[in-house]
Amino acid sequence: MAVITAPHRHRVAGRSTELRRRAAGHLQAWAFLAAGVACFALFSWYPLVRGVILGFQQVNFVTDPIWVGWDNFRALFDDPLFFTAWGNTLEFTGLALLFGYAVPFVVAVVVNELRHLRGFFRIAVYLPVMLPPIVSVLLWQYFYDPGAGLFNSILTGLGLPGSDWTQSPKMAMISLVLVSTWANMGGATIMYLAGLATIPSELYEAAELDGASVWRRIRHVVLPQMRFILLVLLLLQIVATMQVFIEPYQLTGTTNPDTITVMVLVYRYAFTVNNDFGLAAAMSVLLFVVLGAFSAAYLRLTRDKD
Repeated sequence: MAVITAPHRHRVAGRSTELRRRAAGHLQAWAFLAAGVACFALFSWYPLVRGVILGFQQVNFVTDPIWVGWDNFRALFDDPLFFTAWGNTLEFTGLALLFGYAVPFVVAVVVNELRHLRGFFRIAVYLPVMLPPIVSVLLWQYFYDPGAGLFNSILTGLGLPGSDWTQSPKMAMISLVLVSTWANMGGATIMYLAGLATIPSELYEAAELDGASVWRRIRHVVLPQMRFILLVLLLLQIVATMQVFIEPYQLTGTTNPDTITVMVLVYRYAFTVNNDFGLAAAMSVLLFVVLGAFSAAYLRLTRDKD
């Protein structure tokens, strides 16, 4: 009969304790993971699935939902505001890319070239992002006020005629883009600055020794090194601007055909005109499909190019 010695018993007990400790650690990790997945499923996946289902139903939360199939989507294409909203959204996205995508990059390059007060300008550029979006819009609403607004007061002081900034067909969309650019450029600028900080200083020194001007340094050093960040931010910019809502809703309302966007039309369907959440959900599903298809194609093209 084998005799279990004391050292052997200690080794077995030690292994058992180590296994229990590892199991407890794994269980704790799985518990934290399960809690995170549950929160994500409850607040992200469930609303997404529920929204898709609503798109195929007639829902007003007064009567029971009625399954209508593709009728909501047919009703969307029969609404003349449908194409107007998509056209305005694409126009806003194009102007936002012209201002909100390029301006932060230029600001980041200028701030990065500064030798003094660089930290101050970084904070100053990022400050608008710290304001709640509605506060930024209300601030600009005062600026755009056709009566005693800041911009018209400046124009009047210079002897120039004022402008109806947010109601003029020519100026309304540009006014919205300026608000969006000012409120959101800080985040993009900080990302650009972070990317600029990763560029090896040897590349700048080599360019300076070759006598490269600032523009040539940007073209041959900065842009190639920042290509990945530029591509990612371009995608994020397009996805974000296609969902613009606060600026047109607060500054121009839900009835202005010159600035009504896809998300504003979703709001109209759900809360003002139709009170049909199924129709609003169908519009949201279309936007989701368009953005998803665009994102997939964009990532595929940029990956193949890389």
